[in-house]
Amino acid sequence: MSEVRVRIAPSPSGNLHIGTARTALFNYLFAKKNNGKFILRIEDTDAERTSQAYVDNIFDSLKALGLNWDEGPDVGGEYGPYTQSQRFDIYPKYIQKLLDEGFAYECFCTPEELEAEKEEATKNKKAYVYSKKCENLTEEEKAKLRAEGRKPAIRFNVAKAQKAFHDSSILEFDDLVKGKLHMDTDLIGDFVIMKSNGAPTYNYAVVIDDALMKISHVIRGEDHISNTYKQILIFEALGFEVPRFGHLGMILAPDRSKLSKRHGATAVSDFVEQGYLTEALVNFVALLGWAPSDGEEIKSIEKIAEDFRINEVSSSNSIFEYDKLRWMNSHYIKMLPKEELREKLKKYLIKYNLSELTEEQYNRMVDITYEPLTLLSDITDAVSYFFGGGNVEIDEKAQAELDTELSQDVLKSFVEQAEDWEWSEENLHEKLADFRAKFKEEKGYKPKFTMWAIRAAVTGRLCGADMVVTLAILGKENSLKRARAAIKTAVV
Repeated sequence: MSEVRVRIAPSPSGNLHIGTARTALFNYLFAKKNNGKFILRIEDTDAERTSQAYVDNIFDSLKALGLNWDEGPDVGGEYGPYTQSQRFDIYPKYIQKLLDEGFAYECFCTPEELEAEKEEATKNKKAYVYSKKCENLTEEEKAKLRAEGRKPAIRFNVAKAQKAFHDSSILEFDDLVKGKLHMDTDLIGDFVIMKSNGAPTYNYAVVIDDALMKISHVIRGEDHISNTYKQILIFEALGFEVPRFGHLGMILAPDRSKLSKRHGATAVSDFVEQGYLTEALVNFVALLGWAPSDGEEIKSIEKIAEDFRINEVSSSNSIFEYDKLRWMNSHYIKMLPKEELREKLKKYLIKYNLSELTEEQYNRMVDITYEPLTLLSDITDAVSYFFGGGNVEIDEKAQAELDTELSQDVLKSFVEQAEDWEWSEENLHEKLADFRAKFKEEKGYKPKFTMWAIRAAVTGRLCGADMVVTLAILGKENSLKRARAAIKTAVV
C-alpha cells in the first residue's frame, strides 16, 4: 500500500461539532495506525457562512484534543491548514480539461427555468433530474445567450463519464466501513461543478483538493455517501486515482433523534467549557462505533491508535450517552496529577475570592472535594461554603435539620466547648470524636445526628466534604460564628 494520507475538511460555518471531531479522530487514528499523514483542510468556499471565529475554534478544538495535523502551508513555524478559498486559481484549469474532453458543459439555465423543471417533476410525482437542455447547445446559441447577459454554470456530464468508465449505469464501490455500496447514476442527473460566478461547488473542489493532496483514504460521515458517487465519476473523468472511501454511522442523541443542543453540549469547545477533560472526550468519542480488542475502555489516544482497525468500525449509528461520558470524565479527573488538577479547577472558582485561603488551605480544600466531581465545573457548587467568612447560605434541608430540638442542643454544646479547642485537623478529629461519644452516652443521640447539626450550621448542607478538614480550613472564628448564627436564627 502506498503512503496513507487522510484529511479532515470541516466547513467553518460553526464551532467544531462533536460529530466532526469523531470523524477527525478516526482519520487521525487510521493515519497513526498506518504510519500515514493526517491533514487539515478548511473548506470555506461558502463565503457567506464562513467566519474567522469558527476557523479559530476548529484550530483550537483539534489542538485541544491532541489531533495535530501533519502538513500544510508553513505559517509562523507551524503547519497551517490548507484553505480552499486560497486555492481558487487551481480549479478553473481542471474545469477546462473536463470541458475539452466532453465530461462537462456550459449551462445557461436561469434559476426560474430550473425551478419550473422541478415543479414539473413534482407535478408528475417524479424525482427531479436536470433535463440536459444545455448539453448540446451550438456555439451560436451560446453566443446569443451570452449576449443576453447570461453567465453559464458548468455541469458535469454524468452519463458520459459513467459510460466511459463503467459497463452499465450502476456505479459500485467497496466502502471501508459499510462494504459494497452501489447506485444507479441515471438517478443523479448532471450536477453543477462550477457556479456562474466562478465559484467551485463542493463536489468538484473536494475532488481536486483530494487528488492534488494525494489523499489515499476518505473517512467521513455516511451523510456523504450520495456525494461519493459524484466524486468518483469526477476522479475518473480527470484521470486521478480514486481514493478508498469509508463512511461512518451518525451520532444520535439518547432518544435516537439527531444530536442537538437541546440534549446538551454538541461543540467540542462547549464540552471543554463545561469541564470535560479533552483526554476523556477523545477516549469516549473513540468508542462511538468502535471497540478495543481487549475490552478495556479507558485508554490513551496512543494506545487507541495502536489498536484501531477501520474495518471493525460499526456501520450502525452510535448513541451519545452523556451519562457514560460524565462517568469517564470523572475517572480522568481522578487520574490527574494533583498539582495539575488544582490549577485546572481555578478556572471554575473565579466567582470566589481565593485570597481568603492560603495555598495550603486551597490544596486541602481540593483534596477533600474532588473525588465526587464528574465535571471540573462541579467544583463551583461543591466548595461554596468554604468562602464567605462567618456567613453561609443554608439550604432547605439543612434548615429543617437546624430547626430541630436535637440540633439546637448539639450546637449550643458545640459552641460552648469548641471555644477552648486547639483548631488543627489532628486535634479537631480527636475533639469531635469525644464530642459525639459524649452526646451518645449522655443523651442517646447517634453520632451521625450530632455531625449533621454541626455540618448544617457550618456548611449550610447535610452532606459534603470531610467535616474535620472543613472546620480546619474555615478556622475557629468563622466556624463558631456560623454555628452561633444557626442557634440565633433557628425556629424551634
